[in-house]
Amino acid sequence: MNKLTPPKYEFLNPEKTKEMLELFKGERTGWVLVGPKKYFFPYKYTKYGEGFYNFKARSTDTWVITYPRSGTTLTQELVWLLSNNLDYDTAKTKYLSERFPFLEFSMFQHPEVTNEFIEFNKGDLAKEEFCRLLAEPGYEFYEKISSPRFIKTHFPFSLLPTVLESGAKIVYVARNPKDVGVSWYNLNKDIKTQGYLGTFEQFWNYFQNNLTPWSPYWEHLKEAWALKDHPNVLFMFYEDMFENLPKAIKKIAKFLGKEYSDDEINGLATYLDIKNFRKNPMVNLSELKECKILEKESFVRRGISGGWKDVFTPELESQANQWITENLKDTDLRFPSVTKNLD
Repeated sequence: MNKLTPPKYEFLNPEKTKEMLELFKGERTGWVLVGPKKYFFPYKYTKYGEGFYNFKARSTDTWVITYPRSGTTLTQELVWLLSNNLDYDTAKTKYLSERFPFLEFSMFQHPEVTNEFIEFNKGDLAKEEFCRLLAEPGYEFYEKISSPRFIKTHFPFSLLPTVLESGAKIVYVARNPKDVGVSWYNLNKDIKTQGYLGTFEQFWNYFQNNLTPWSPYWEHLKEAWALKDHPNVLFMFYEDMFENLPKAIKKIAKFLGKEYSDDEINGLATYLDIKNFRKNPMVNLSELKECKILEKESFVRRGISGGWKDVFTPELESQANQWITENLKDTDLRFPSVTKNLD
């Protein structure tokens, strides 16, 4: 295959870079804006962006693509189990990050931070090696593994040019931006690759102004929404999954060409119920916690829809609603309403 030329990038302006480096301690150099839509990535994209852009998808792949904190982990576990004949034995003994790895996590491993992780774990050779492996580009890892591959990514479709027409199955999940923003803020605080030190209001303003990784949020969603009728793409809303998980499981199973009984579907829904899911060490990045990369008890948070109401001030809610209305006015994309109780 001839190499594809990735979109051009520009560095974030020096003033904003200086400001953000004081708040996002996991990045030490700066950020870039990629392509005409100015997708936001850490500087390491300058080294690895071409490799990710040229990553060759296979027809036997199954992808989960999302903007961060949109129900990604739940969807990965759901898709993996449906695709693997409900193999709970493996799911309960093998980390999700091994069964369904994250394509571009290496981009968020600044070399200085990787060295700090290795130093934190000095003397434990297995953990030291694990920290080194996390910094290796994911496209090199995936090229070596046999099919069928399960791939998680937050890249938008425009930065994955080989995926759509490869014949691979793609499940895309979207979530209300107010819930995304709250969950994204909490992860940025808790994971040292981001190391965010600021307030929620500051973070929301970065998010709203397309200055958090994988933003712009709306461009990300709209690219996927434009493909919702593509035979290889299933576009899902997290709100629908939250409202009626068995129904969502059936829809995804059909898309994947799998059939299960109602009892099996309901059993999977119970297994994935947030009360159980947040206690499952195989999906909670326990391996990152053990290496002191993740400081939080559980990677999976509340998993509810509408939890943003506990965080937003009236002023910030008004600002967010105006932003949402502005970005939905020229599209038929609408987030489903949720009637299920929050807790």
